[in-house]
Amino acid sequence: MKLTPLAFALSLAACAASPPAEHDFTLSVEAPAEPLHAMPNVAIAVGAARVPEMYDRPQLLVRASDNRVRLLEQERWAEPLKSAIPRVVAADLGRLLGTARTTSYPAAEARDTGFRVTLDVQRFDATPGQGADVDVGWHVHRLPGGPLRDGRTTAHEAASGDYEALVAAQSRALATVSRDIAQAIVQMQER
Repeated sequence: MKLTPLAFALSLAACAASPPAEHDFTLSVEAPAEPLHAMPNVAIAVGAARVPEMYDRPQLLVRASDNRVRLLEQERWAEPLKSAIPRVVAADLGRLLGTARTTSYPAAEARDTGFRVTLDVQRFDATPGQGADVDVGWHVHRLPGGPLRDGRTTAHEAASGDYEALVAAQSRALATVSRDIAQAIVQMQER
């Protein structure tokens, strides 16, 4: 079969026009490996995080100004933030409190003894050239039937560079949130 010059050029252009590469990102555990306080027998369950609709999407969202954000179609979360954030906070708490008995949504359970943590994300911003800003309300409930402690942590982590650096800054900011929750758990355990 012989192609006309126009058909040949169009088929060549179609082959050359490959879609841009996608990059998938995941949050990482950033708490120091050295425990803040050793509590190896304490169970901690971190439930699903409430995440505002603005952030609850597969694409990375970066702040362009106070009133404008950009969705990055080729830069995506490897898992939903409503499960990634509790996973990372649970792992951070495990490190900070020296316990392997941490679980996170969707399998978050601490039925007999321990603590249940819920997270209410208010802000989860990443700004190129500046860094990450998170604002998370949190609730710790001592089980069974124990007291409830509420708190709120805001954290800024500087980052310059690519989107991977911004995601790493968000992970470090979540480690700050985890540290505040760990301190609350230690205080509640000592009472």
